[in-house]
Amino acid sequence: MHLNGFQAFKKRLTFIFSKVELIIKQISFTADKKCVGSLNMYELVVEKTFAGAHNLRGYDGDCEKLHGHNWKVEVTLKTEKLNELGMVMDFKVVKKKLGEILSRFDHSYLNELDEFKQENPTTENVSKIIYNNLSEQLPPEVFVAKVKTWESEKCAAAYYV
Repeated sequence: MHLNGFQAFKKRLTFIFSKVELIIKQISFTADKKCVGSLNMYELVVEKTFAGAHNLRGYDGDCEKLHGHNWKVEVTLKTEKLNELGMVMDFKVVKKKLGEILSRFDHSYLNELDEFKQENPTTENVSKIIYNNLSEQLPPEVFVAKVKTWESEKCAAAYYV
């Protein structure tokens, strides 16, 4: 195996070990030997929409021109334990929080928003912005598992950690 092949192998192995370490950290056991963590999770999914325009700076094609979409945003929240009512969170509360975030995007030119002054308002970056904003507003026991944003019926991008 030559040096470049060895370096690539070492990099891949380091990546695999980091993922295994992350999985191990997410799993723990209670005193009665029940597994808790990423294997025992509840999930809540909420969808909302907004209409917004953008253009992709530096893109070689039609998307460099100003155009719009009727975007659909799908948010997935997770938790290990349900609240006192037996819910991850109240759907109404999650929809309200997501609606407040999306209200900034609705009927706007995304390129003019502070988040997209330097960074392109791609579907991937829209998902990341929503993920970060919603994450800051949740109780500590609930986390955003994924934000998937659709710019058309057949095209979507997701952001998750």
